[in-house]
Amino acid sequence: MKLRIPGTGTAGAVALAVGALVMAPAASAVDPTTADAPTTCSSQASGRATIEARQDGTSVTFNVSTPVVWASHYMPADFMETTLTLSTADGDEVTFRGKSNPPMILGDGFDSGPLTGTVAPGEVLEAESFTFEFLTFRVDCTITAPQTPGPFVF
Repeated sequence: MKLRIPGTGTAGAVALAVGALVMAPAASAVDPTTADAPTTCSSQASGRATIEARQDGTSVTFNVSTPVVWASHYMPADFMETTLTLSTADGDEVTFRGKSNPPMILGDGFDSGPLTGTVAPGEVLEAESFTFEFLTFRVDCTITAPQTPGPFVF
């Protein structure tokens, strides 16, 4: 007599594969996921900013960092208000805001995110500027040339 175990064979393999796909996290469809752009900030020097994007469905998060601007004193976590402005293919502006930064000590480069929002499938966004504020201090940074390797496509 042959003992048969339910869930084995071809049907079991198919069920296992389908179950794995259902349980898998959604892939990030944004491309590229990281872009660099030349940046000039307020009364600080010029340099490059790195912008990272992650997408989950229509939700997107951005992280912005640059060594151009640095902490002039200790700054606790989640202390800075950051605004990232991007342009659409139609020339409209889209803004993402957040108050999330790691703790920073004197000399640490600017690092902020996640800045969250939503995007439409197929939307194309390119960084224009970012601003951060804490207490009465504000720094405005302008992207001075197109980001590389190209705009974010969702």
